[in-house]
Amino acid sequence: MKLIFRTFSTLVILLIGVVLGVFVVARFHDGPLEGVFEIVAAGPFDSGEMQTGAGEPDWAFLKDYSTVEFQLLDPVRSRTTWIMEHEGRIFIPSGYMNSFLGKVWKHWPKEAEEDGRAILRVDGKLYERQMVRIKDEAVATPVLSELSRKYTGGGLIPFQQVESGDIWIFELQPRS
Repeated sequence: MKLIFRTFSTLVILLIGVVLGVFVVARFHDGPLEGVFEIVAAGPFDSGEMQTGAGEPDWAFLKDYSTVEFQLLDPVRSRTTWIMEHEGRIFIPSGYMNSFLGKVWKHWPKEAEEDGRAILRVDGKLYERQMVRIKDEAVATPVLSELSRKYTGGGLIPFQQVESGDIWIFELQPRS
């Protein structure tokens, strides 16, 4: 019985060490980790070419991208997220905001609402952005349709999810 307890204790300690190690490594990594660890907030972008110049890019190329990376500037952390494009504008959702898990795990939406300065990284290119929370039904409804098309297999997401605060939607606007 003692041997089983020691083995189990050792395995638990090793598992905790690995998880803590992933969190520490992620904070010093150039953007989010890949694979199963992409849900862990990571370090600032060290690579990528900052895009400058007049005018907005044609964001239509993001229509079928599953995920992108973004970094908040305060606090400086990056993560992988879904993205939707609608009529030349780009949006990032955050679901489960009223759930227990959302309240414990998801700090970035509140941080983005306070200081929305962000950098979007797509295909090694960096874009300075301002994250602005969208609560307007006229703007949110087509974005929710795009969210449904890309990520839920077509099951419509009602605007009430935004209205109740279960889903937060941020537009990534140009930063001046």
